[in-house]
Amino acid sequence: MLFNTDDILETTRMITQNKLDVRTITMGISLRDCGHPDIKVTAQKIYDKICRKAEHLVKTGEDIEVELGVPIINKRISVTPISMVGESCDSNDYVTLAQALDNAGKQVGVNFIGGFSALVDKGYTKGDRNLIASIPEALAVTDIVCSSVSVGSTKCGINMDAVKQMGEVVKAAAERTADRDAIGCAKLVVFCNAVPDNPFMAGAFHGVTEPESVINVGVSGPGVVKYALEQVRDGDIGMVAETIKKTAFKITRVGQLVAQEAARRLNTQFGIIDLSLAPTPAIGDSVAHILEEIGLESCGGPGTTATLAMLNDAVKKGGLMASSYVGGLSGAFIPVSEDAGMIAAVERGALSLEKLEAMTCVCSVGLDMIAIPGDTTAATISAIIADEAAIGMINNKTTAVRLIPVPGKDVGDRVEFGGLLGYAPVLGVKKFSAEKFINRGGRIPAPVRSLTN
Repeated sequence: MLFNTDDILETTRMITQNKLDVRTITMGISLRDCGHPDIKVTAQKIYDKICRKAEHLVKTGEDIEVELGVPIINKRISVTPISMVGESCDSNDYVTLAQALDNAGKQVGVNFIGGFSALVDKGYTKGDRNLIASIPEALAVTDIVCSSVSVGSTKCGINMDAVKQMGEVVKAAAERTADRDAIGCAKLVVFCNAVPDNPFMAGAFHGVTEPESVINVGVSGPGVVKYALEQVRDGDIGMVAETIKKTAFKITRVGQLVAQEAARRLNTQFGIIDLSLAPTPAIGDSVAHILEEIGLESCGGPGTTATLAMLNDAVKKGGLMASSYVGGLSGAFIPVSEDAGMIAAVERGALSLEKLEAMTCVCSVGLDMIAIPGDTTAATISAIIADEAAIGMINNKTTAVRLIPVPGKDVGDRVEFGGLLGYAPVLGVKKFSAEKFINRGGRIPAPVRSLTN
């Protein structure tokens, strides 16, 4: 194969100047064979299997970084939802299992481990109830464990009993980690239409249809897209979309190379490339700044939803040509605390919770990493979860909520999380109560579009 000098230089610039990176290599590991009536035995089996399967994950990632020159920001693990693994245990407290995940993840050196999860789209089992009840304590006593709960889907409708409970769990997780700005909530996400091959935290888990182990890779590169758009400032919208598409192709090819090489070296299957544009708090690595480069005075102003829709679609179209195995969430992420442009938009008053909700209709995931006043009620949090789940259910897309009600903080205050999680100004929440609606319980029926068979 002959390499064009311009292509080599372009790739080098993308990495060195435009913050192109592979956001994560995530190894999915099945724990379906780890169940045992004695929870201590289950915990030990979980620890042993993760340490055995992921022993070389971090070293392999580091070797690939050096050899290819592509930064790999995180190495992560996702596991079978612990609600299923713990189902055979006599104990109803799954904190011990969360600690086993935490210890195993630290032993192999990964940044995060996801899968302290339950899928209750249509109802609860014993394991689901036990796991959800254990979430606040589990997130308080562990460092790298992430938790997720799926409360609805297009096929099933929305489990409003679970929605109510998750509002209470979010509040409890915040209170349990109040001394650390409610960091527990930053590791907890509530889903509608959760996907089983998602490499991104906090929502990653290893689905029941997945193999024994698998490598999924999440790519990023908002800075690369922004740079490309700076070169076509006089172009029409069609040219903008085409430029994004071509750039997404290049970004995804890098991820494909890393994924295949990692899977080969770890002697496991290659799963999917998640071609999402995932921002960081660093300057020059922002999805919001892409929207502003397209022509907005500020992210959050009029035109934001339209530009984001185009960006999301163009990213998918470009990525699909670069890999035959695209999955996960794939699109543009809008986590407030992890995006310098989003933070600035909130601070200048351009971006509200309601505008963010509108934006979630057309991009990946949902209301993500948003700090809200600490006195926000559990019922209000549940109602926001219900709103976001309804968007996902009706539109047949993944939506999620990662809200952080920070005790003692109010609108105008700032919350520091550090590292990849960044910092966030506290956003206002409307005070009108939805308590009567939330207390009804039951299940919102699946929409008409679920009848596709």
